Amino acid sequence: MATASLPNSHTEPDGSAVIRVLSYNIRSLRDDTDALARVIRACAPDLVLIQEAPRFFRWRKKLARLAAATDLVVLTGGATAAGPAILCGLRATVERTEDVLLPLTPGLHRRGFATAVVRFGGVRLGVTSFHLSLQQDERYEQGGMLLDRVAALGVTHAVAGGDLNDRPGGRTFRRLAGAFQDCRATAPWGGEFTSGSTDPHQRIDAIFATKGIEVLGCGVPLDQPGVTAPDLSAATDHLPVLAALRIPTS
Repeated sequence: MATASLPNSHTEPDGSAVIRVLSYNIRSLRDDTDALARVIRACAPDLVLIQEAPRFFRWRKKLARLAAATDLVVLTGGATAAGPAILCGLRATVERTEDVLLPLTPGLHRRGFATAVVRFGGVRLGVTSFHLSLQQDERYEQGGMLLDRVAALGVTHAVAGGDLNDRPGGRTFRRLAGAFQDCRATAPWGGEFTSGSTDPHQRIDAIFATKGIEVLGCGVPLDQPGVTAPDLSAATDHLPVLAALRIPTS
C-alpha cells in the first residue's frame, strides 16, 4: 500500500507556513542529471539542501542549469561552501545568505556550510545545508560547529539537512538529534535508508528541525507521484530525504 501524500506547500489561515524541504547528495552531477531533475521537480520542494554540488570548472553554470531544470533558483553555496548548496522556489523571500568554510584538517576533504535566512510570508526561517566528515573525530567536531552556526543565525525556527556520514546510533548523529528534531524519527513517512541508491541499507542523510517546528512527515520519497525507482537509482548514489514542515509565525 502506498503511503499517504505529504501536504503541498501553502500558508495556513493563522499565517503559519507549510513547506517542503528536500535534502539530496547529488555527487557533483556525475550521474543522470535528467533523472535527478525529474526527482527534484516531482518532490515540489520550496527548499533543496544539496550536498556535493559542483565545485570546479564552470560550477556556477552547472548549478544554475540544475536549478532551471527544476523550476528553482540558486540561493547560495557550491564551491564557496566546499560542496553544500541551497536552491529555493520563488515563494521564498531571501533575507541573507552566508557560505562558511570549516577548518581544514591536513589530508582530509575541506568541508563547509551553506546558510541562509528566508521568509515565507510572515514566517522567518534559518536554513543550513551540510556535509560532514568521513573521519569520526572531525565529524563530531563539525557537528558542534553546525549547532553553533544554526544558533548564530539568530532565528527562532531553523532547518538543517545533509549527509552526516553517520548513522542514527553514531555519536555525531545523536548529538544533532539531541539538540534538534530528527524529522524522520519524529514523523516517519516514505522510505528510511538513503545510501546507496541502488541497494539502500543505511540512513546517513537527514533533515533536522528546531523544536517549535511541526514535522508533518519525513523520509525517502519512494511513493511520491512522479518519482520512479529507475530515476532514484540513476540520479546519484544517495536517495533524497523529503520533509513537510509547518513553521509557526512565532
